[in-house]
Amino acid sequence: MKLKKELRVAISGKSGCGNTTVSTLLSQKLGIKLINYTFRQLAAEKGLTLAQVIENAKNDDSYDKYVDTHQVELAEKESCVLGSRLAIWMLKIADLKVYLYASDETRAGRVFNREGGDLAEIARFTAMRDSEDSRRYKKLYEIDNNKYDFADLIIDTANYSPEQIVDLILNELEKRGFIEK
Repeated sequence: MKLKKELRVAISGKSGCGNTTVSTLLSQKLGIKLINYTFRQLAAEKGLTLAQVIENAKNDDSYDKYVDTHQVELAEKESCVLGSRLAIWMLKIADLKVYLYASDETRAGRVFNREGGDLAEIARFTAMRDSEDSRRYKKLYEIDNNKYDFADLIIDTANYSPEQIVDLILNELEKRGFIEK
């Protein structure tokens, strides 16, 4: 795999769509940096627990805004794969914007397979989390994360393995002249 020019790929999707897995695999295949800056990294930098950051963020939008703008700043510096819920909206200079989609049932099933628990409870929690995320993105950025039709690639992840999804993305990058296989 050879990069022909600088490259920034933005990958977004709701929880359970395979966003992190696909972003990680793609960055490894391309040999470029993965950027997935989250509350977890922010907590470590601030010397707080993840639970403290999440609790603080409920009443302080600066946590979300910092994470979202910081990852864009990092992505603008070098070739990378930026994997985040808002990557395709926030990284304006992305060379390829990929949205990963899966039904609510598929996403809940994946979380269940990964973490165990009660499937009905996971489905309820996932729906609540989606709703809360959408509300927050609208409030903070006027982004409707249910409108992603502008993405260069929209992939239903229920139909493919993570490796097949990476291959679809690589094929698109090759077609666009960013890589040589």
